[in-house]
Order: sequence, then C-alpha cells, then structure tokens
Amino acid sequence: MREKLTKSDVKKIQEEIEHRKLVVRKECLEAVKEARAHGDLSENFEYHAAKREKNQNESRIRYLENMLKNAIIISEDSREDEVGLNNTVTLYMEDDDEEEVYKLVTSIRGNSMHNMISTESPLGKAILRKKVGDRVLVQANDTYSYYVVIRNIENTDGAGDQIRRF
Repeated sequence: MREKLTKSDVKKIQEEIEHRKLVVRKECLEAVKEARAHGDLSENFEYHAAKREKNQNESRIRYLENMLKNAIIISEDSREDEVGLNNTVTLYMEDDDEEEVYKLVTSIRGNSMHNMISTESPLGKAILRKKVGDRVLVQANDTYSYYVVIRNIENTDGAGDQIRRF
C-alpha cells in the first residue's frame, strides 16, 4: 500500500532510519558479538535474543525504506478556515451530546489513544476540508453513521508527533 506522507513525515522517517543504521545497528552487532563470546551457541539465550533484536532492527529499516520509496507526498497546507492536516479540531458529537478534540494526521501518525485521527479514517475523511459550524455525516460502516458539528479549528504543526511503530 502506498502511504500518504507529508514532508515532515518523510523527515521523521529518514531520521529514524539514520538512527537505526548508525546507533541501533552498532549496538545490536556489539550485543551479538558479546553473546557469541559466551560459548556454545545452541544453548546461548543471549545470543539468540541478540540475533532476534538485530533482525528486527534490519526489518524495520527495510520497512521504512520501502515506505519512503513508495510514498505519495501530500501537502500539509490547508485554508485557514478549513479542517486540514495537523489541525486540532473540536467536534460536537450529537449522539453523545459531548465535545471531543482530535488532531487530524496522516495514517502513519494516527493514534486513537492520543486523539490523533487519520485522514484515512471515516471521521477524518468526513471532516477534512470542512469549516466551523458544518454539520457532517460520518459513515462509520455500512450500517452505522452519526453526525458531528465542527465547533473549532486550531492550526498546529506536526513537529512533535511520533510516527506509529509497527
């Protein structure tokens, strides 16, 4: 699948790749070397754990490099009065009679535990490019939908957000 990434997403991924190649890879190789020195490899738990850690790091590097290679770069820009990427949005949930605050982000930054919703999610798709005061139908699935009202839009940047780990 081709991920939609912003320039700041690309920068964060490149920083993670560099860190994994220059720091984590070196630590993993050192751990494998040290564990190998303990003798019999067939019963050496430290050696197998170190090899597994090294392989996971290399796998993550390949995954991130592949993501960058196939990514679609999208703009973070949005009009001042519209919901766009990296905007914090206050929504009135009609069914619950409550307000909730979400930040709209790309799919790799989505984290519902921190109220960061992806532009690919049903709610994200529904509110993208809408304005304060708009009443929006969110089609959650084939049988369930609900309405939200956009109460406030704050322009923020994505600089402090974490890339979701897989």
